[in-house]
Amino acid sequence: MEAIHGWTATETARRVRGRDVSAREVTEAALARMAAVNPALNAVVQPLESEAREAAAAVDAALARGEEPGPLAGVPVTVKVNVDQAGCATTNGLRLQANHRAEVDNPVVANLRKAGAIILGRTNTPAFSVRWFTDNALHGATYNPHNKGLTPGGSSGGAASATAAGIGAIGHGTDIGGSIRFPAYACGIHGLRPTLGRIPAWNPSLPERDIGGQLMAVSGPLARSIADLRLALAAMSEFDPRDPWWVPAPLEGPPVPRRVALCVRPDGMEVEPAVEKALRDAAARLRDSGWEVEETDTLPPLREPARLQAQLWLALLPRGGMALVEREAEPAALAVHQHMAKLCPPPDLAAFQDALTARAGFLRQWNLFFQNYPVVLMPVCGRTPFPDQLDTQGFEAFQGIIEAQLPQVGLPLLGLPGLAVTTGAVGVGVQLVAGRYREDLLLQAGEALAPEPISPVDPAWV
Repeated sequence: MEAIHGWTATETARRVRGRDVSAREVTEAALARMAAVNPALNAVVQPLESEAREAAAAVDAALARGEEPGPLAGVPVTVKVNVDQAGCATTNGLRLQANHRAEVDNPVVANLRKAGAIILGRTNTPAFSVRWFTDNALHGATYNPHNKGLTPGGSSGGAASATAAGIGAIGHGTDIGGSIRFPAYACGIHGLRPTLGRIPAWNPSLPERDIGGQLMAVSGPLARSIADLRLALAAMSEFDPRDPWWVPAPLEGPPVPRRVALCVRPDGMEVEPAVEKALRDAAARLRDSGWEVEETDTLPPLREPARLQAQLWLALLPRGGMALVEREAEPAALAVHQHMAKLCPPPDLAAFQDALTARAGFLRQWNLFFQNYPVVLMPVCGRTPFPDQLDTQGFEAFQGIIEAQLPQVGLPLLGLPGLAVTTGAVGVGVQLVAGRYREDLLLQAGEALAPEPISPVDPAWV
């Protein structure tokens, strides 16, 4: 029988609600796992042992009174350090924000608490949450539990590393350009980027985000089973009036044909042989599960949406963003911002307006495509997980990374949902994409690709 820390969120909630095990016992097992493996990983940079024990006691007390404890009753989770959690520092990996304290929970954190989840601690992110590698001058580096020489991904690298190692069953992440999907891929678990407006989020302690961030950044779950992503999505997406982008869309949409478009090389991008093999194996699994799969070389555009995504994001640099990066003086973050500005200079007002205007046309093309193919199967990345800190090796290395990450960067401009599914060993995974608010289709297809939970990995060097 698997140790308690290796239980899925679904199993944990069922056992706690059934009084087979107490939330306190589950929490103690999770805290023991964190104490055993986190020193090697540095995934959780702010453990919250006392708070976790208090939350577990509250769940057990509610059950003893015969009250509804919530769908995530007793489930250990982690929260990323770039969202507000009352009493904690919203550092975003920055020394400049080391002493910043939130007084009120971000809606996504509030929803996790309302669902009965037990927050074990706060997970690491690169400075400014801008890299696909997780390291910063405040909290240090986070490591991939499968291989210390590979990136754990970013920016939700701490969440992915922790979840893969069994520090919690669900990791909260954020995604503006692959920051959930790539860490899941790199650490051998699953990660869901939901549709814009599906999960309410907002940091009360920080200034309002620029429109680019508002349109493209979302919160979402990472987990070791697809069923846990489904459970987490339902809990995290509860209404909160503080997010004006939230949409009351049903979690289950109308029936559609079980038809998938396989695209191995979106927009002609290069992919490694291992990536192509994973995609073709996934297509075969879907066919065996009753899905119709048709290969195509042509999808609606991703390359131009990716460029416009960068334009909208970089628009904040001349208005104080770059000055903040320079004040933080974190070398990798500074270099990445400079590389991005070189590839795509910050736009003037006309270019900014043109990017917002073009967004509607690209989304229209994708919406029409989904009428014929409700699900798209494509790479998470054109390459297997990068050597750690590869983006610090100069502009040419960064260019190669950006090209490989095309399937991740183009989608956020459109607000579309994407699911990274691990289908084998670490770095063997694929991405599923569907229309807005059709996460249900992604999860259905994901369950066909990965029907069994993934066991927690023990860091090989411990």
